[in-house]
Amino acid sequence: MRRDVLELREFYATPLGRAAREMVGRKVLETWDDAQGLDLLGLGYAIPFLGGARAAARRVVAAMPAQQGVEIWPADAANLACLTDEDSLPFPNAFFDRILAVHALEESPDPLALMREVWRVLAPSGRVIVVTAARNGLWANAEKTPFGHGRPYTRGQLADLLREAELEPTGWTRALYVPPVPWMSGWAEAFEQAGSRLWPRFAGLVLTEAVKQTFAVKAKPARARARVARPALAPLPANRAPASRAPRRDP
Repeated sequence: MRRDVLELREFYATPLGRAAREMVGRKVLETWDDAQGLDLLGLGYAIPFLGGARAAARRVVAAMPAQQGVEIWPADAANLACLTDEDSLPFPNAFFDRILAVHALEESPDPLALMREVWRVLAPSGRVIVVTAARNGLWANAEKTPFGHGRPYTRGQLADLLREAELEPTGWTRALYVPPVPWMSGWAEAFEQAGSRLWPRFAGLVLTEAVKQTFAVKAKPARARARVARPALAPLPANRAPASRAPRRDP
């Protein structure tokens, strides 16, 4: 069962939520720069990380699963958010250049079907970043946060799922090393700097980027046996003249 959109909004208004927004948003910005002139989709509950892209991107849309609910976003402009079915996104094929999926996979009833829809609406050579709770991280067990619900993933499990959806993983990173304790949120930056060097396996989140690759399919030539009739007389070599017959002598 998915977390309600109100729970998600309340979490990102807390000090821990703001720390998560800053740490993950930084990683996304480092990976995609500013998405200048691109079409961008936020899937799940990605709006805390989409605000910086609105000014540069050509189009930004936030798609939220029906089981979760939707909220109006942004608050200071025309609404860019919509309610969707996970296995049937209301967008044309190959529509988006970039897709950011946050709070999308962990509580999905069919993660593979969701990622295949991501593949469908992603443009050729388009890229997707999937953010999930890390299986061996502290945040996967923090039930008071949205990351403590549903299925956490390891790097390998996430890569296998992406490949099964015909998306090729191209890079990954970790984020959110601060423990999920409210009074420690003020030290999030220090934990982020130290954690990536001292205890990288204990990050709260794993971020994986994948690309949609399309290849032309070439038909494989089939070998067919052809019957060749054998000549009755073997031909003479081209460079050999017929032998002359010796003259017959009468006795």
